[in-house]
Parts: sequence; structure tokens; C-alpha cells
Amino acid sequence: MGLEQRTQTHEGASVSDTYSVVRQAILDKDQIVATYRGHHREMCPHVIGMKDGRRQALFFQFAGSSSSDLPPGGEWRCIPIDGLSDVVSQSGQWYSGGDNTQLQTCVDLVDVEIAY
Repeated sequence: MGLEQRTQTHEGASVSDTYSVVRQAILDKDQIVATYRGHHREMCPHVIGMKDGRRQALFFQFAGSSSSDLPPGGEWRCIPIDGLSDVVSQSGQWYSGGDNTQLQTCVDLVDVEIAY
């Protein structure tokens, strides 16, 4: 029995399209593969909404690269939606940062978040 592969590519998409892709990935518990600040990142989105008037999301980055080292096992990343490019959502293993009891400060006005 094979894994279902669901992929949506949004190269050159507008910020609102990118927001919709990340939002839907949260609802479907899909991964996001994207470029941010010139680095390829593989992430699981957990929260999306607004912070200080801009669209932002909290991701758990489990693979790819970053300007700061990515520790083994991954790390939480707070990323503005307008900074993402080459956005792809895909099915795959879900990653999280372990202890989910810590309050997130990445998003003030939550639109959608993962239900644990």
C-alpha cells in the first residue's frame, strides 16, 4: 500500500495565495517546502495569522538549511508569509517541537492552528 502524494506548487504566487497554501496545509497537517531568505526549508506549519499587521506563521523546520544552524531534530521558526517563495505543500510525516505547552508569541491574531 503506497503513500498518497498530494502536492501543490505555488511558484511566483502572491502573498494571499501563499497564505492560503500554508493555511490549508495546517488544516490538512501537510508539510510546506519553501525558500526563505535564500534557504531551502522543509517545515510543518502549526499556527498562521497576524502579528503587528503582517501575515505570519509558526513552523517547525525539520530539514533544509538556514542562516543559523538547524539543530538535529529541527527547530521552531517564526516566518512572515511575504518572505516565502517557491511554496509547495505535500503530504508526509508530521513534525513538532515536543513540548507544546509553551505559549507561542509568533502570531497575535490566530486564524488557524493545529489541534493537538
